[in-house]
Amino acid sequence: MDTELLKTFLEVTKTRHFGRAADNLYLTQSAVSFRIRQLESQLGNPLFSRQRGNVHLTPAGERLQPYAEAILQTWGRAKQDVALTDSLNSQISVGASPMFWEFDGISEWINRIYAAIPGLALRLESVPRQSMAKRLFDKSVDISLTCEPPRIESMQVKKVREFQLQLVSHRPNCSLADAKDLPLVYLDWGTRFSVEHSRVIELDKTPILHTHSSKMAQEYILNNPSMGYLPSPVVAQSVEDGLLHLVDGAPVMEQQLYLVWSEDNEKTELISSMLDVPFSSVIERV
Repeated sequence: MDTELLKTFLEVTKTRHFGRAADNLYLTQSAVSFRIRQLESQLGNPLFSRQRGNVHLTPAGERLQPYAEAILQTWGRAKQDVALTDSLNSQISVGASPMFWEFDGISEWINRIYAAIPGLALRLESVPRQSMAKRLFDKSVDISLTCEPPRIESMQVKKVREFQLQLVSHRPNCSLADAKDLPLVYLDWGTRFSVEHSRVIELDKTPILHTHSSKMAQEYILNNPSMGYLPSPVVAQSVEDGLLHLVDGAPVMEQQLYLVWSEDNEKTELISSMLDVPFSSVIERV
């Protein structure tokens, strides 16, 4: 199968518009339409329903989407593996939610890995947490960073860091009682955080900003009257510089960061070498 057909299919799926997909792919609209017809002919099913400019996936298209994503991810890894040279002779794919790549200290950890494992090529991927277990199983990701490791027997887990989610505000000397007067920024940190957040009665309001990006949440609070829970590795410098302030009386939510990998991954020896590289001062098996 021509992977360019799958790329075109996913772009139309994302934009829900043949013209915008064509612009993003630097193609003509007729070329995009032709590619989609080719793919539909190969699969024997229509993939999009086109009604008065309303483009949406058919049931067959919805079933194809996860396979198309997996095929392109695997093909990308295959091309990199095949292209390895004498100086770059091994590759590991690390997956994490986008918010974890924003943590202070992640770049230093990556640099320590490169220093400890000569010849290593890393592929860093942003993966939604709900897709992480599947990506580990199909080995399109070798190892993942997560706060909510899957409870699956075949998965190995190592805790690498402890940190806190702290309620911060742009306003100095701010207390939890002031929360009713300030707009809320909500960083979507997962199920456990959602439950704990709901127990803070003062924060029971519609967020002015709901985001998966720590940096975006922090930038909003820095520049607008508001408050929200953010991870300590992201806000530590702003708090130290007096740009953000911890909210008095707000509960602190303890968090852990884990590395997760499948025990039957054929790159176990390479993964073990990565695990020997210190991530932070807190390193322990769970």
